Amino acid sequence: MTRTDRHKKAMIEALNKNLGVITLACKEVGICRQTHYDWYKEDEKYRKAVDDVENIALDFAESMLHRRIKEGDTTAIIFYLKTKGKKRGYIERQELEHSGKDIIIEFKE
Repeated sequence: MTRTDRHKKAMIEALNKNLGVITLACKEVGICRQTHYDWYKEDEKYRKAVDDVENIALDFAESMLHRRIKEGDTTAIIFYLKTKGKKRGYIERQELEHSGKDIIIEFKE
């Protein structure tokens, strides 16, 4: 196993440990962020492993949100409905009103 391969493996482990936070993982492994992004761009196997960690972190965050909803946390409930309940009408809309005069711009050839 090459030094780079060892660093990539360590990086995936550090990403798992730090819930996908790249800066923390890079510091732990001793590489710069650009190295991580270069590997991500060039190495399909590495990219898939990083994406898998991101999905695990999202699953964890969703499970924490669901826990807060079950506990009756109003903010968590509202957030969930605004993001997942749009089809049922749980969405905020901004109404914009124009109170000034209209400006007409004419283009001539």
